[in-house]
Amino acid sequence: MKFIKYLLVGFFFGIVLTKAEAVSWYRIYEMFQFQSFHMYGIIMTAIAVGVIGVQIIKRKNIKDIDGNPIYIQEKEKGNARYWIGGILFGLGWAMVGACPGPIFIMLGAGFMSVGLILIGALLGTFLYGVFKDKLPH
Repeated sequence: MKFIKYLLVGFFFGIVLTKAEAVSWYRIYEMFQFQSFHMYGIIMTAIAVGVIGVQIIKRKNIKDIDGNPIYIQEKEKGNARYWIGGILFGLGWAMVGACPGPIFIMLGAGFMSVGLILIGALLGTFLYGVFKDKLPH
């Protein structure tokens, strides 16, 4: 039953991102060219919702779907890893025109060439797993 709930939330999320044009390569291109506020507005809204949601979870001691307390781990101090990771993520996003979430939405919408991007993302994830102990964390 949980699988169906997650699947429905995923479908709903995909529809919302598609209708908001957040999966549009052109909208992403506009964002990286600083030609439109559209994507920045979506990102800032997501950040605001996330901050409010985390504060509600922390203050109300909300439990997860299984009834276990939700623990949000504090971020470790440091700058280099955030800059390096952010630059790599942003470069990848700008080069392919998709961040990880919309890759699956684009595939579902029938853009089969995005399959190459998915393969690259999976390869990058695998390589991170191989080299994570040698990276600055």
